[in-house]
Amino acid sequence: MAQFLRVMQFRLAAIGVGGLFTLTALGQPAPQPVRQLSLMECIEMALAHNLDIRIQREEPRLDRFTLEGSYAAWDPSFTSTAVHNYNSSPGGTDGEGRPLPSTEINTESISPGLTGVLPTGMRYDLTSNFGFRDVNNNRSEYNSQAVISVRQPLLRNMWIDDSRRQILINRRNLRSSELGVTLQAMNTIASVEQAYFDLIFAEENVKVQQSALGLAERLLSENKKRVEVGALAPLDEKQAESQVAARQADLIRAEGQLADQQNVLKRLLTDDFAVWRTVYIKPTDKLLPLPQTFDLQESWQTGIDMRPDLEQQRIELEKQNIQLRYTRNQLFPSLDLFGSFGQNGLGPNMGNVVRDIEVGENPRNSYGIALTIPLGNRAARSAHNIAKGIKEQLLLRFKKLEQDTIINIDNSVRLAQSNYEQIDATRKAREYAEAALDAEQKKLANGKSTSFVVLQLQRDLTSARSAEIRALADYNKALSTLSLNEGTTLRRNKLDVRVER
Repeated sequence: MAQFLRVMQFRLAAIGVGGLFTLTALGQPAPQPVRQLSLMECIEMALAHNLDIRIQREEPRLDRFTLEGSYAAWDPSFTSTAVHNYNSSPGGTDGEGRPLPSTEINTESISPGLTGVLPTGMRYDLTSNFGFRDVNNNRSEYNSQAVISVRQPLLRNMWIDDSRRQILINRRNLRSSELGVTLQAMNTIASVEQAYFDLIFAEENVKVQQSALGLAERLLSENKKRVEVGALAPLDEKQAESQVAARQADLIRAEGQLADQQNVLKRLLTDDFAVWRTVYIKPTDKLLPLPQTFDLQESWQTGIDMRPDLEQQRIELEKQNIQLRYTRNQLFPSLDLFGSFGQNGLGPNMGNVVRDIEVGENPRNSYGIALTIPLGNRAARSAHNIAKGIKEQLLLRFKKLEQDTIINIDNSVRLAQSNYEQIDATRKAREYAEAALDAEQKKLANGKSTSFVVLQLQRDLTSARSAEIRALADYNKALSTLSLNEGTTLRRNKLDVRVER
């Protein structure tokens, strides 16, 4: 029994050691695949796969179907009716008491027709009737009619009616949704640019924090040696250790920000995040301080002329003008001109009937004018007043959007100018911080300074390096924002977003 227990203990220990090695192997992080991407490659991927753009691209397609459906108001309708009638009446006597025979009448008829409305508002009806009448199974009679009837509005519904109003509005809805695709593409491109520049900053900031940690660890190592030989107080070693711990925390924080920024860019680039989750995006572009000449007046005019959202607002005004035309037309009384023309045919056989219609021996026609005046007409007047009020609202919204555009461009220009100036200032600050730290380290080596001062200068250098990279990123982001506010994002990137028709 004791031997059995020892064997089991050995096996369990072996299993535990094997499991430990297995878990250790599994715990090793798999190498993260790296995808090197330029800014333009990121933009092209976003245009092809970004979910917001793909969702927006469906809007023109749906509006196109809606527009096509609105033309159905002018589609003619074919109708046809076939009827069989049988009527039996009993016989009787006439006024002199003579008997009258009973009668049986069979009637067959078919009535095809075509009805519809023309774009002028004219309603037409083409009707015909072909029939057969049999009395007591010994007398047959064929008859036929062919008639065309029209009704043309002369006041209400003359220059615009509900069908034409809806078609005109749907055309502009389609144009607006196409502009919506352009606007979404511009917003997405701007978001990609912002995320790309922030990703470069986050990656460079990790390098800055790594360098800061290296400086702190080197100082700690030097201080330990000085403490061992009695050239430095133990307090200086503790200060250096505290600085190393702080820089380690800063590095961890920077690495977390880098991972977050990776996800921000991935969300914009793909419609399948699971495939990209483990991919590390390596930006290949650099943060360059490219100088740019700013012309505020020209930027204002460019924004007013090119921004898709302003064009969409103009389209809303056009749609309301159409609605206003319609409601104004509905204020008029209804005055319609109508008429009909046709031929009748009658005979013992269908040949005679057709010949009667062809030669026009039995014409029928009518014409006239119908006038309807709604007393009060309050519904039409209220609708017209509402349409005028909505137009005033749209004009104010358009003016507000214009003003917001001008203000945003003004802010963007000043921000870009300020950020460009900060690039040179932060570069000089970083150079001065490097020189100051180098000088202070030499003084420390000669025993003429303290670790506290060196540590402070190290922190200053780290902040200066981070600020320099941040200024470069902010300047490039400001240029992107300015292009978006001007409506020139696509032109700036030499892109043309087309909506398939």
